[in-house]
Amino acid sequence: MVKVAFFTNDLKNIDAHFGSGEQFAVYDVDANGYSLHGVIPTGEERTEGRVEMLVNEHVDIMYCVEIGPAAAAKVVNGKIFPIKYRQVVNIEDELEKLTSMMATNPPPFIKKILEARA
Repeated sequence: MVKVAFFTNDLKNIDAHFGSGEQFAVYDVDANGYSLHGVIPTGEERTEGRVEMLVNEHVDIMYCVEIGPAAAAKVVNGKIFPIKYRQVVNIEDELEKLTSMMATNPPPFIKKILEARA
């Protein structure tokens, strides 16, 4: 299982910037499916506080529509794999893709996460 965070304004889409999104939704994902773990409000936290929130939730992969290079480096240093989309992407579609990848042939970065959890 991996924990995935999506920065979202509407809880349906990856549609929020890492630095200005008001919340992120955390899902548990494995080869059999996914479930919502929780929705975490970011409040007034800036980069370090947001990274700490993700680390405290044991997030492995983080999705957002935009993230600056310095913030991305801090996310990576927190042992979280950041994925940035330039356009809005449906969370459920992304969860289905992740589930399918994990059931068939996970990419190397997911294999590494799974091995570290074993």
